[in-house]
Amino acid sequence: MRQTFKCIFLFLSFFIVACENEDIPVTPSKSEQTVLMYLPWANNLLPFFETNISDMESVVARNILQNERIIVFLSTTATKASLFELKYEKGKCVRIPLKEYDNPAFTTVNGIAGILNDAKSFAPARRYAMTIGCHGMGWIPVSSPASRSIGEKEYWEYEGVPLTRYFGGTEKEYQTDISTLAEGIAQAGIKMEYILFDDCYMSSIEVAYDLKEVADYLIACPTEIMAYGMPYAEIGPYLFGDVDYENISNAFLRFYKSYSDMPCGTIGITFCPELDNLASVMKKVNDRFALDTHINYQIQRMDGYSPVRFFDFGDYVSKLCKDPELMAEFEAQFERTVPGKYKKHTEYYYSMSMGKVKVNTYSGITTSESSVSSSTQSITETSWYKATH
Repeated sequence: MRQTFKCIFLFLSFFIVACENEDIPVTPSKSEQTVLMYLPWANNLLPFFETNISDMESVVARNILQNERIIVFLSTTATKASLFELKYEKGKCVRIPLKEYDNPAFTTVNGIAGILNDAKSFAPARRYAMTIGCHGMGWIPVSSPASRSIGEKEYWEYEGVPLTRYFGGTEKEYQTDISTLAEGIAQAGIKMEYILFDDCYMSSIEVAYDLKEVADYLIACPTEIMAYGMPYAEIGPYLFGDVDYENISNAFLRFYKSYSDMPCGTIGITFCPELDNLASVMKKVNDRFALDTHINYQIQRMDGYSPVRFFDFGDYVSKLCKDPELMAEFEAQFERTVPGKYKKHTEYYYSMSMGKVKVNTYSGITTSESSVSSSTQSITETSWYKATH
């Protein structure tokens, strides 16, 4: 009997020691929400990205996070990037390194999905959201025609004026199509609570419709946004936990009303689950009416290009639809899709090519449907156009 107990004891001792020495993988506990700050290579914006991160660090340092986590993907060169977490420790925010990348493929479906899967692996959560910082050009594909009107330049090519922020860099090899982003998010198996575009021209009906299956809300600017970008120190507290979209837009407006470099800013928030209903109403409008592009000059422009690429969507529809009842139906559905309490603007928006431009009519989102620019020729290939014609 004593020999039997001795054998059992020796077995248990061996088992305990073996378990202590075995490298057992530890699965991170699932938090309520993970927000990914996604900052791919954008040529001339790295100093501003660092400011964005510092501003978010100031939010974390307030110790306001409960069961939420912030993961940052930052490209420091065209071929180098890192993934790290912003975490509260002993009265301050610290950066916890997670992964280093060589030649991250952030312009491909697989590359984007891989980065998102890394974020999921390091910080699993019940809800996910992301902010995207770079240059932006709305829905217009990377492969759009290179021909331009005489003297026309992209907004980032202007020098000696305040800088604004293509979803990606200023060169095509570092730019990402919206459809590619949508496929990457879907491949990672994520439905974003929100996507916040810290980029120019991304509050676009064509952009929103491409992303409606992978995000509930889109937070973005219909015009150019100053290179400083989203004021994360002000809006940050409202991005976590029970997301407060109204206070996000209010804090954005307060910041840019008093922004010393250029007091100009526009923001709109789209509720994506209502986009199919909006498309149904818009198809009724398009089935009955067509707009003569000769009256484009009457529609509120939202850019500094010539020809105009982005028009105010609400103003465009008001010029297109001549049936009061149908227009009322559109306006009711539009309010459910792009709620008025979430769209804010200063008296003027700013464009690097034109300077300050008066905002006379504002709906918080744009369309390129009436544009005659060579850059927008492929609009008939967008999912929004196909759904509404």
